[in-house]
Amino acid sequence: MERKINHPKRFLWLTALLVVVLFGACHFEKNTLNGDGTAQVLQQEGDLCYQGTVLRGRSHGYGVLWLKDSVVYAGQWKDGKRQGMGTAHDSKGRKITGRWNADTLVNGSREDATGVYVGSFNSKMMASGHGEYTGNDGSHYEGHWENDAPTGKGFALTAQPKVKVGEWKAGQYLGERLTYTTERIYGIDISKYQHAINKRVHPIKWNQLRITHLGTASRKAIHGQVNYPISFIYIKSTEGKSLLNPFYKADYKQARAHGFSVGTYHFFSIYSPAEAQAAHFLRHSYISQGDFPPVLDVEPSPQQIAKMGGAEVLFKAVRTWLTIVEQRTGKRPILYISQQFVNRYLPLAPDIKRDYDIWIARYGEYKPDVHLVYWQLCPDGSVQGIQGEVDINVFNGYKEVFDEFKAKLIEKKPIVRSKLL
Repeated sequence: MERKINHPKRFLWLTALLVVVLFGACHFEKNTLNGDGTAQVLQQEGDLCYQGTVLRGRSHGYGVLWLKDSVVYAGQWKDGKRQGMGTAHDSKGRKITGRWNADTLVNGSREDATGVYVGSFNSKMMASGHGEYTGNDGSHYEGHWENDAPTGKGFALTAQPKVKVGEWKAGQYLGERLTYTTERIYGIDISKYQHAINKRVHPIKWNQLRITHLGTASRKAIHGQVNYPISFIYIKSTEGKSLLNPFYKADYKQARAHGFSVGTYHFFSIYSPAEAQAAHFLRHSYISQGDFPPVLDVEPSPQQIAKMGGAEVLFKAVRTWLTIVEQRTGKRPILYISQQFVNRYLPLAPDIKRDYDIWIARYGEYKPDVHLVYWQLCPDGSVQGIQGEVDINVFNGYKEVFDEFKAKLIEKKPIVRSKLL
C-alpha cells in the first residue's frame, strides 16, 4: 500500500478564524446561564453557528460549531480552543475523531472514501508518528508516518495480497534494509575474469575461499568483521550460441570437490536465436543432482533491446530459453536481471515475474521487492583465494531456509544429464 492520504492544511487556522469571527461579531439568539458561571448559548452570524457552553465569552465545555449545514467541529472546548475528545469534518467530507490539545489534534482516526487512518497527527492535522491505515480494498499499512505518507519502518499488506516489510520514504516502498552478519548465507559467481587478469592466468585457491570485503559500490550495514564462509558458487559456462568459458569445467569439478553447492549460468545474447542458445548451454554445462537451478543472465541495454525489436521480442526469446532448459533438465531456471530491468521491463512480462525466481543485481542497502532467491549485493567484493574483484551474493533466507532449498534440489533428479558428465 503506497497511498498518500490528502488532507486540507487550512483546516486548523480556518476553524480558529471561524471561532474568532463568531464570538467577535455575532449576536446571541439564546442564552441560558448556569450556576458555575458558564452559559448555554446558541449563537449565529451569517453562515456560522455555535451551540454549546461558553465561559467569559469563549467556548468552554461541550459545543458544536457549524458552517452552513456542515459540522466543522463537535466536542470539548477550553478557553475558546478545542481541548479533549471531539469530531471534525473537513470540506472534503472526511470525518476526524480524536483527542485535541490546545486546538491541535494529537491522535485519533480519520475516515475518507478510500479507508481509515488511526494514529498520531502533527500540528497541521497530517498523519505523523506511528499510525495504521486500512483501505477499503483490503490493503493495510502500520508503521511510521510523516506529512501524511508512510515514511520510516513499517509493514504493509497489499490488496493482492502481498506482504511488504521494511522501510518507506514519502509513501514509496524502499524495501527491507539488510544488515550483513555471519548468520547470513553468502555466495559468489565467477567466470573467466577471475582467472585471466592483465594477460596472466591466476588459479583459484579453493581451500582458502572466504569473503573478506563487500565492496564500495554502495552503502551497507555491516555488523562485525567481514570474514564470511561461502555457501554456494555459480559458474558461467556459455554465452550466446558459441562462446565458452575455458575455465568452467575445471572450476565446476573443483567447487564440488571442495564441498560447495554449485550452479551454472548462461549469458544471454541478443544476436543469437534462443533455441540455439539453450542447446549450446545444455551441450556444454553440467546438470547434476543437487546442483542449484540453472540461471539465465539477461543484461541487454535499452538500446540493445530496441535493436532486437523491443521488450516483447526479448521476452519471447527469454521464455523460449527458460522453457527448453526446464524441459530438458527438470529444474526451473532462475532469471538474473538488474534492478533497472525490473523497474522498466519486468512489468511487461507478468507471467515471468509470477512464475520464476529472480536473482537480482541491485547494489543498494534495501532488499529488492521481487520473488527473490539471490541478491547480488556488490560487483567489487574481495574473496581470499581469488585474484581481482568478485561478485558477492546473499541468499534470501537464513540457514534453515537454505537447508530446505538444498534438500529439495537433492530430492529432484535431473531429467537429462549433460554430455560433459
